[in-house]
Amino acid sequence: MFERLKAAIEAALDAATSPQDKRDIVSGMRDAVIEAHAAVSGMRDGIVRTEQELATEHRSLKDAERRGQMAKEIDDQETVDVAERFAVKHRERVHVLQQKLEAQKAEIVLMERELAEMKAQMKRVAGSSSVDNAWREIESAGGTRPETDVKDDLLKQQFDRAAREAQADAQLDALKKRMGR
Repeated sequence: MFERLKAAIEAALDAATSPQDKRDIVSGMRDAVIEAHAAVSGMRDGIVRTEQELATEHRSLKDAERRGQMAKEIDDQETVDVAERFAVKHRERVHVLQQKLEAQKAEIVLMERELAEMKAQMKRVAGSSSVDNAWREIESAGGTRPETDVKDDLLKQQFDRAAREAQADAQLDALKKRMGR
């Protein structure tokens, strides 16, 4: 997933270039890490959405099964047949969503591992003396290091807040849909 981003970091590790090129590389590495954070955050949001869909399908399945059982008790074969068709549909959807959720969880583990590797490589590069000189130049020009950048933490908080707001909006829309509004 992060091949392009990792390539930028690898290029920085392999490069023995001028201070200007180092600044560009380090800047690219920082951008890559921020982009990777956003991708991981988006994946977490996707997992939450899938879990919500799965819970909805479980409820729909139970409703269909309950309706089918009630129809059997009053000997209404037509309703039993309809309820069974809906139950089959919901069982299949539950199965697919469970597989999707497992895949998403496995993928996020990989993404988080790659992100940790990217951060470690960036720290190694930032720890080298030539890169330290580049960071000093960047800082003297008004830039900031990611490890000391308050804006980085603010950006992370903004991503988290946006994710929570999107989740709340989705839940509100789902509730409105159920209530028929």
